[in-house]
Amino acid sequence: MCAVRSARPFWLTLGAIMAGALALRVWGTSVGLPYVYNVDEGAHFVPRAVGMFDHDYDPGYFINPPGLTYLLHGLLWLRWGGDETRQLVFEDPGAVFAYARVSVAVLATLAVGLIAWVGTRLFDRRVALVAAALLAVAFLPVHYGHFALNDAALLVPVCLSLAGAAGILAKGRLRDYLLAGLALGVAAAFKYTAGIVLVPLLAAAVLAPTTWRTRLGGVAVALVASLAGFLALNPYALLSFDEFRGALNEQSAASSDTGGKLGLELIHPLRYYLETLGWGLGIVPVVVATAGGVALALRHFRIALLLIPAPLLFFAFMGSQERFFARWALPVYPFIILLAAWGAVRLLERVPRVGPAVVVGVAALALGAQGLVYSVHNDTVLTLPDTREDAREWMLANIPAGAQVVIEPIAPDAWSEPWVKRATSHFRVNENGNTTPLPAPKLEDYERTLRPYLIGAYERSGDCWVVTGSILSGRPFVTPDRAPYAIRYYRALERRAERVFAISPLAEGAKEPPFSFDDSYNWRPLTYTRPGPRIAIYRLRGGRCA
Repeated sequence: MCAVRSARPFWLTLGAIMAGALALRVWGTSVGLPYVYNVDEGAHFVPRAVGMFDHDYDPGYFINPPGLTYLLHGLLWLRWGGDETRQLVFEDPGAVFAYARVSVAVLATLAVGLIAWVGTRLFDRRVALVAAALLAVAFLPVHYGHFALNDAALLVPVCLSLAGAAGILAKGRLRDYLLAGLALGVAAAFKYTAGIVLVPLLAAAVLAPTTWRTRLGGVAVALVASLAGFLALNPYALLSFDEFRGALNEQSAASSDTGGKLGLELIHPLRYYLETLGWGLGIVPVVVATAGGVALALRHFRIALLLIPAPLLFFAFMGSQERFFARWALPVYPFIILLAAWGAVRLLERVPRVGPAVVVGVAALALGAQGLVYSVHNDTVLTLPDTREDAREWMLANIPAGAQVVIEPIAPDAWSEPWVKRATSHFRVNENGNTTPLPAPKLEDYERTLRPYLIGAYERSGDCWVVTGSILSGRPFVTPDRAPYAIRYYRALERRAERVFAISPLAEGAKEPPFSFDDSYNWRPLTYTRPGPRIAIYRLRGGRCA
């Protein structure tokens, strides 16, 4: 009975933390709907999950592993069934995406409880609660818990595998090898880089308090379980192996393509990831985790080998890539959070006459304050209309239906249905000055195809309205030498057309920030008052537009 009573405050506190985590992740999940403005969200998981109702379960696509796709497909089947889901996608697609987003929010919240489990297995309940509180409010895990993407959902199998590794380290039981291995496979089926949890599994096996024969047998069980977990959620990696291998090569080539992602900052990837940790997780947690890692290595070397090598190897690999985004680091956030939680608790317990409850409260507040401020601000922003909504309302009132409009690919096709959309009105100009429309370029290449002469081509063809958005128009100005003609195009547009509408997501009078992929899609800076890019609409004056 005493044990039950002593555990009750822990479970009540953890329950409150998880409730808060769910609230932060559900608050704002309706952003943009019924339009899905996030390109990855609109193209990868939900559409493919719905598409499986029309054909077999071969995703035909492996650049992103289909673990979340299969999960969402199952959840959609449970909620509406195949026929109703297909019908709903045409009649009310926002409802389907809202359901998928809430499903991811629930998964992301489950990860908060699971990291507490890891904390109790590696350390104690105080560390567990602090780690859960930090994951509950940290900005980047909260933000991506709003969207039907795999970034926040993958924290569930990552934490499960870590819990299994912690069990292996403590007792070396076969069931923990099974858990760690199975969760490793599921994590990799959600995102390939989440396979980094193999490192703590192997470290735990080496350090397990059992014989070498038992360890080798446990590792064999874990590897078989990991393969089973991976193939259960990515079966066509084996059944369509050549296609799977080709997608991996394509993904690797894209990550190392120095010129492929226009708008990326010209800084070293390792510096970039360090800077993003400072706002994605928090400056204090990163500092405390660093100090905590050193102290842990000196005091508990076995646990340190479980938590420290994985993020170091992860950043060494990711730091060698030419493309880098803050959310790509999420697979190692649990490692850093556990180090920060342990470091904060150990530091505060040195203060005389401070009880466990105070230690947990102060540590959680110190580590999570920054994340909580930015997460609440971001959630508030997400509840407000996207700038593209106001721009579309203006267009409906001022641009006749059927008019030819050049719209940069800043919104899905349904957004521009009242008009003849020239999303990529690019032309080849021959010797006589005549123009021929070209096929639509890839989104990655859009800005590189822009030329000043296009404005004259628009005027001759009657494309009298031009809509630009900073998520594209801001990219060439980061690295002007990579798309110099795009800069000339935008400057010529300002000279030769009348800007008839403009809207910004920033507070009035706020300084215009340089383009950033992260801030363009997560609206973290406190100067943002609504989601969306800066939109400008122009009316051309010459040719058929006069």
